[in-house]
Amino acid sequence: VSPSLAAAIMNGKYVNAVPLYRLEKEFERYGLSITRQNMANWMIRLGEEYLGIMYDYLHQLMYDYHVIQADETPVLVHRDGRPAGSKSYMWVYRTGFMYKDRQIVLYEYQKTRNASHPRTFLKDYAGICVTDGYQVYHTVEKELEDLTIAGCWVHCRRKFDEAQTVVPKGHRKEAMSYLIMKQIQAIYREEGCLSELSSEDRLRQRQSVVKPLVDAFFAYLHQNTDKVPGSGKLREAFTYALNQEKYLKVFLNDGDVPMDNNASERAIRGFCIGKKNWEMIDTINGATSSAIIYSIAETAKANDLKPYEYFNHLLTELPQHTEDKNRDFLANLLPWSEKLPEYIRKPKGADQK
Repeated sequence: VSPSLAAAIMNGKYVNAVPLYRLEKEFERYGLSITRQNMANWMIRLGEEYLGIMYDYLHQLMYDYHVIQADETPVLVHRDGRPAGSKSYMWVYRTGFMYKDRQIVLYEYQKTRNASHPRTFLKDYAGICVTDGYQVYHTVEKELEDLTIAGCWVHCRRKFDEAQTVVPKGHRKEAMSYLIMKQIQAIYREEGCLSELSSEDRLRQRQSVVKPLVDAFFAYLHQNTDKVPGSGKLREAFTYALNQEKYLKVFLNDGDVPMDNNASERAIRGFCIGKKNWEMIDTINGATSSAIIYSIAETAKANDLKPYEYFNHLLTELPQHTEDKNRDFLANLLPWSEKLPEYIRKPKGADQK
């Protein structure tokens, strides 16, 4: 398969969420007989043989970042040796959102959602990882001396928003959840003013302006927890926030740590949109290669590259280095390399979506 054809298929499926059976029909309209099975086999082979080399290189580079972010989403894999309908997971790790340049987004397929996966992925990492409240990350933090977990304020806010929706409409402004939502809104408002500051200046402002609001928020929760019914949405929200207090305060002490994990959720959105169209992945090899190709696609997008052009460039260049024992050539293929042809980059001012 030629680099341009493979790149077109990758761009269709992994960027534009077009299932292979639709691409097969599209090729038929042009008189081309390319079956979905052929395309699936090409994706597996090219992902493993070529793009996997860049994936492993990006994985090593990710360890150099002081802040990263992580999330996961379920996926069905048809033939994975388990009963039909068994959930697998696509994990996503990305460099911290506060780093505007040289962003890396990596997907990883795993059969389960247990702690062994982030433990392995993060075993050589020293820094801060922003996550939701999922317990496995906290388990891994206790095991890895150099890892710090930071919490997600969006998840915290979501819990109180759910509590607010069960309050009768006429009484919502009198509800405790309403007051708490206003407090979180005030924290976000002040944090939003700091987005263009340097890390050092952002930290100073967080300490002087944001920290008092966060401290007041948790003081209010501690003072009022006994007034909340023992069950229901408000109790769930209180429990979540108080259990996460340590993690939700991490961003106050580091200007590079975002206060939520929205960037990870955005990074996994392309996969979730595609998942609705193709519903399941056929094999474990297919899931593994999909993780690699999605990683290259999302990393390209995060660095304002045109994914098709980047795929085409990698699939042209990487096969020329299969015998190389030295991997230094990969630096010239990175999304931010000055050696990349200019046509791969999106024009300045182009739509950033």
